[in-house]
Amino acid sequence: MAASSLSPESSPVVVLAGPIRSGDAPRLCERLHAARAGAPGDAPTVVCDVSGVTTADLTTLDALARMQLDARRAGSRMLLRDPPAGLAVLLELAGMAEVLGAQAGEGSGVEMVRDAEQREPALRVQEAVVPRDPPR
Repeated sequence: MAASSLSPESSPVVVLAGPIRSGDAPRLCERLHAARAGAPGDAPTVVCDVSGVTTADLTTLDALARMQLDARRAGSRMLLRDPPAGLAVLLELAGMAEVLGAQAGEGSGVEMVRDAEQREPALRVQEAVVPRDPPR
């Protein structure tokens, strides 16, 4: 995984790459704290660039959620930058896109949009019984 750096807006950036495994969460949280501590001034937001993450599973989602929780406990928050399409879909399905502040980059093919749920109208209830229709 790549080292932390600062963005032009002076928000610390943590770059994640490769697969995220179940034992990675504590180390990733430490990297988040190190990036925040190394930022000039008080950095209320840490940007987590996940464009290089190759896994889109519940282990990845768990690690990112733990990082966000850890950041909030420290008085900060974490925003995800450029999630790959599979990860973006998983974040949406799990309802975590807004919680983790996922921001799709230009040209990523990922659009964070919600469509209204469409349902079929209720079917008619049979109100009368046909006399020649035997009961089943």
